[in-house]
Amino acid sequence: MTETCEGGPRTTRRGLLLGLAATVAVGRTRLAFARTVGDARLVVVLLRGALDGVFAVQPYGDAAHAGLRGPLALPEPGGAGEEAQNPRLLDMGGFFGLHPALARLHAMYAANEALVLHAVAGNWRTRSHFDAQDMLESGASERLSSGWLNRALAAVPNPEAARAGLAIGTGVPLLLRGPTPVGAYAPTGMERPAPDLLYRVAALQAGDPLLGPAFAEGLRARGFAAETLGQRTGPVDREQITFPGLASTAGRLLAAADGPRVAAMELGGWDTHAGQIPRLTPLLRILDDGLAALKAGLGPHWGKTAVLVVTEFGRTVRPNGNFGTDHGTGGAAFVIGGAVAGGRVVADWPGLGAGGLLDNRDLAPTLDLRGVAKGLLRDHLKLPVDAVAAAFPGSNEAPAVAGMVRIRG
Repeated sequence: MTETCEGGPRTTRRGLLLGLAATVAVGRTRLAFARTVGDARLVVVLLRGALDGVFAVQPYGDAAHAGLRGPLALPEPGGAGEEAQNPRLLDMGGFFGLHPALARLHAMYAANEALVLHAVAGNWRTRSHFDAQDMLESGASERLSSGWLNRALAAVPNPEAARAGLAIGTGVPLLLRGPTPVGAYAPTGMERPAPDLLYRVAALQAGDPLLGPAFAEGLRARGFAAETLGQRTGPVDREQITFPGLASTAGRLLAAADGPRVAAMELGGWDTHAGQIPRLTPLLRILDDGLAALKAGLGPHWGKTAVLVVTEFGRTVRPNGNFGTDHGTGGAAFVIGGAVAGGRVVADWPGLGAGGLLDNRDLAPTLDLRGVAKGLLRDHLKLPVDAVAAAFPGSNEAPAVAGMVRIRG
C-alpha cells in the first residue's frame, strides 16, 4: 500500500509486498496483473463512483420507466427516425435497451460475447463510496486487508513462480492486495524512478529476505513488459495512457505466452449528482472503446477471456433537481469475452412500479455480486471450491452463478 504524504506517495515495506503483479496508475485509471494456471484470462474492471445501471441499461419495457426517469429515459429502439442529440437505445430483446454510447458492447452482445446482469448489488447497504468500494473489493461485509481475487489466487499451485510485478511503483487496488509480492509498471514517459536508481535500490535490498525477492521480481517483470510491448524511449503518447490505451496494453500483456492471466482495471468518474447525460455519455463511450481495445489487444486469446465490469452500487431511479441521480442500491454489471455465454440479460426484474422500489427510491437488488464473481472463479478459472469459499468468507447465501461461461474441457 502507499501512504500519501507531502511531496507525494511514500511506499512502505508492506506496500511493496501487497497485491499481485503489475500496476499502471494514470489519473482515474489503474491496471494490475497476476499470473495463474492454464490459458483462461480474467479481467475485472472497477467503475469507481457508482454507475447508474438504469441509465446504461434502460428497462424501457417497464411501464413505470419513462414516468420515473423523465429526461434520463432515451427513445425506445426501432423508431422511424433518430435525432443526433437524442439517439435511440440499442435493443437487447424487447424489454431492455443498451445506451447508444455502448455500441461496441452491443456488437459483442449480438455476437453472444456479452452478458448483462441487472438489478445486481453487493451484500452491503451503505451509500458511502469508500465503504462500498472496500467491501466490493474485499468480498466481505467488512473491510479486510486483502482482496477477494488475491485470496482466490492463493490456491494457484507454486505461487512463488508467478510473475510478481513489472517495476517498483504505486500500489494496487484492494481487490488484488494480499501476501503475493507486488511490482508496478508505468508507460514510458510518465514520472517514475530512473532505471539506475531502481537497480541500486535492488542491490541494497538484495540481502533482505522479503524486499530482495520483491525488487528482483519487479525488475525481471519490468523487462518482460518492455520486451512484450516494444517500448520506446522519448515523449509519451498520451493516447497510450488513457483507459482505452491501458486496456490495449492489458490485452497485449495478457496475450503473451509468459504473461499474466489476471488483470484488474479501474475507471473513475461515475458519480453523477448533476448533469448526468452530458457527463455519462462520453464516459460510457470511453468504457466502450476500452473494452473494444482490450479485445483487440488479446487477439485470438479473447476466446479464453472473461471480463467482469462492476461498480460499488447503483443510483436512485428518480432524477434529482440537478438532472442527476444520487447514491442508490441495485444497478447493472457486465460479463463479456469470447469465453462468455452471452447474448442475454440476466435479471430477476423487481419492477419500478408501486411497491417495487427499495425504500421507494432505489432499484431493488435481486442478484448478489459475490455469486457472480464466485461463478467466474469456479467455472472460468477452474479454481477449487475451497479457494472460492476462501475468497468470499461467510457468503453461503450467495451461491455461485452458473452458466455465464462456455463449457471448456
